[in-house]
Amino acid sequence: MGKHFGQLARVRHVITYSLSPFEQRAVPNVFSHGVPNVMRRFSSQVLKVVPPFVVGYLIYSWGTQEFERLKRKNPADYEHDQ
Repeated sequence: MGKHFGQLARVRHVITYSLSPFEQRAVPNVFSHGVPNVMRRFSSQVLKVVPPFVVGYLIYSWGTQEFERLKRKNPADYEHDQ
């Protein structure tokens, strides 16, 4: 009566492996290996990533303050006008 959905085509030279869900461990060694690995990787990269962000933030904040300062009129230019 025809082929079922999973057997519509025959694929040759493809090997598939599967593991029973009862044999899998969903989160193995998270606390013993995962957390120390994250800390090690973070500490090795923090000195490469943080300084450019700090410099960028300082430049951005200085530029914003300078823009606000330059937007305002200088009151000393208008002291003798009447």
